[in-house]
Amino acid sequence: MSIDKETARRAAHLARIAVPEEDLDVLATELSGILGFMEQLNEVDVDGVEPMTSVSPMSLYRRADVVTDGNQPEKILKNAPEAREGFFAVPKVVE
Repeated sequence: MSIDKETARRAAHLARIAVPEEDLDVLATELSGILGFMEQLNEVDVDGVEPMTSVSPMSLYRRADVVTDGNQPEKILKNAPEAREGFFAVPKVVE
């Protein structure tokens, strides 16, 4: 697919990119090259290929979902500017 100067101008306008008039031909050529490469990628046979998230096989470390530093409300609330009945006290924001 070939991009002409007018299409490059419209793409730059839609992308909110200021492209000088003399650079529109270069932009059109670069966009045509990108679209040509994408057309080449569409020709690749990917049947049976599993999608992957990384080029190296790895799995994420998963930690146990356990409470590790709880049951210390006094220590936590002593840093609060104001606390009431074991909770942080904050100003009302909804009227």
